[in-house]
Amino acid sequence: MDDVASQFLTNHQTTFHLAIALMLGALVGLERGWDAREQKSGERIAGIRTFSLIGLLGGISALLADEITVWAFPVLLICVVAMGLVAYSERLAHIRNFSITGLVGMVLTFCFGAIAVGIDPVIATAAAVVTTIILDNKAEIHGWVQKLQSHELDAALKLLLISVVMLPLLPNQGMGPGGVLNPREIWYMVVMIASISFVGYFAIRMAGTRKGILFTSLFAGLSSSTALTLHFSRQADKNPDFNPQFAAGILIACGTMFPRILIYCLIINTALLPNLIWPVAVMTVLLYGPAIFIWRKHSRQAKVSQPPLSQNPLDLSSALVFGALLTGILLLGEFLKNSFGDAGIYALAATSGVADVDAITLSLTRMSNNDLAMNVAVVGIVIAAAVNNLVKSGMAWSIGNRQTGLMVGGPMVLSLAAGLLVAWLQ
Repeated sequence: MDDVASQFLTNHQTTFHLAIALMLGALVGLERGWDAREQKSGERIAGIRTFSLIGLLGGISALLADEITVWAFPVLLICVVAMGLVAYSERLAHIRNFSITGLVGMVLTFCFGAIAVGIDPVIATAAAVVTTIILDNKAEIHGWVQKLQSHELDAALKLLLISVVMLPLLPNQGMGPGGVLNPREIWYMVVMIASISFVGYFAIRMAGTRKGILFTSLFAGLSSSTALTLHFSRQADKNPDFNPQFAAGILIACGTMFPRILIYCLIINTALLPNLIWPVAVMTVLLYGPAIFIWRKHSRQAKVSQPPLSQNPLDLSSALVFGALLTGILLLGEFLKNSFGDAGIYALAATSGVADVDAITLSLTRMSNNDLAMNVAVVGIVIAAAVNNLVKSGMAWSIGNRQTGLMVGGPMVLSLAAGLLVAWLQ
């Protein structure tokens, strides 16, 4: 009886997966048929019916490969490719269109059907949906390619090189004195800074200056507000008409940094939250408030022209300098910790905060799980954030200009003073 029930469930699941294969083919075929809807019946090589059958055939090929012979899938795939080639060659004799997108779509649809039955219908569905979206946005994709400049493509490829290729190859282990230097983590910061420059460039290019600045600021607050401050300070120096927008963007990114600290504590040590939440909340409000005020006040002003975007989208030189600075700070922090004991925790927090808040926040949060007092960890995290904000204020003043420095520095000083006071009183 159990064998009969098991067989019934297996057959039912197989039928369901074949139905998915058929529907995935229909999905791709719907887009293909819509694209060629002006053509008469019979002039289209493949529409919704043909693609539906191709998807079903792919599912059947997976069944045959599993039950009869492994050659079923490759043989049927070759048959689909052969039929497509014959049809396209005949069509080419009448219409001079050398695009093979439709043929590639047929092959993919066959594979989607096979994946839905033989591997995982969720993977097949996701791939089919992405394929359909790509096919449906032909004009938009071609428009993006036409607008893309050579130095922008070169920057994108370099970003992929330093992130996808180089980052995984670096050792992920502590080196140097006390094991404080992790090559992969340091290079990750280099990639992060370069990415901020890259994302900010295209956000402003596509969404306009004001919307692009806002989008980039929120993104940077979740990754590296220091990198954004460096990038926006340089942009403010080049485009002084946008000083208020860049200053508000820096404050937004720095304000977003504090909720990220709470997320780290929530994941690693929730016991730290009651002591940390109030100073962090105060510092966040005192940065968001002025940022919103500056943004709203200057958004009512008359629009000015879009700043020129001829600079390199990938600011790799600044990223490398920042990586070298981070390395030096880590070494100095290890020396201070070993030399001054518990007091070295605060010194370490201050020195680490010069370059980055994430590393010291994660370290102190983990240490508070062991032998580090909660109040010491909280004050150390606030010190790191305060020093980091001071450094970013200095960047806005020295790298940017006086107006940007004043707009950023005032709220920063007020925020860090209030945060330190609340942490100390607790």
